[in-house]
Amino acid sequence: MNVSASTPLYSITPFTLLDYPHQSACILWFAGCNMRCQYCYNPEIVLGKGKFTFQHALDFIQTRKNLLDAVVFSGGECLLHKNCIEFIATVKKMGFLVKIDTNGSKPKVLQTLLEQQTIDYVALDFKAMPQTFETITQSDLFAPFEQSLELLLKHSVPFEVRTTIHSDLISASDLQKMIQFLEQKGYQGKYFIQYFVNEAPTIEKMGFSHRELDPETLSTANIKIVIRN
Repeated sequence: MNVSASTPLYSITPFTLLDYPHQSACILWFAGCNMRCQYCYNPEIVLGKGKFTFQHALDFIQTRKNLLDAVVFSGGECLLHKNCIEFIATVKKMGFLVKIDTNGSKPKVLQTLLEQQTIDYVALDFKAMPQTFETITQSDLFAPFEQSLELLLKHSVPFEVRTTIHSDLISASDLQKMIQFLEQKGYQGKYFIQYFVNEAPTIEKMGFSHRELDPETLSTANIKIVIRN
């Protein structure tokens, strides 16, 4: 596989026990994104240029064989990148579990990965319902997100749904509507909430965000709300 000329990565986190459930992993951070979420705490990755080639990443991953269980593809939006399907397949063939973090905007790429059985876990970001999706993400990509969710529901690959909450952007009422949407789609299981981290550098200057959600009240018979931070 000739990957030396492929779209580069922004950085590599060599070790984590937090990003892939019950597995040790490294994280590949892909530069660039097709959304501009106001609260995004990775502006340097979203807006910046990549620094490392795929080959550089493969060379590093090779040194992690028998030391790590998994490789996490994150960003930015990892599925935007040319050759990502081939690159993920290569990492999978090396014997690693593969997780992808995605905003769901590339359902055709996701479908190929699911059909090729080269991914083992997916974290799907649910930004907002259509009424506020464009305001928060500065994109019109809700329909592709919905397609990605439907794809994951049809396949057996484990996945989680997660949402970042800033109290100025998403209220408890908004979150209830998102939960209802997931239930209508047939999603069951845990729904992870990540509170906005105040004082973090973001794409847009954000006001103070309050932590005011009650997971027990919001949880339903089919969906359990889990606060991650």
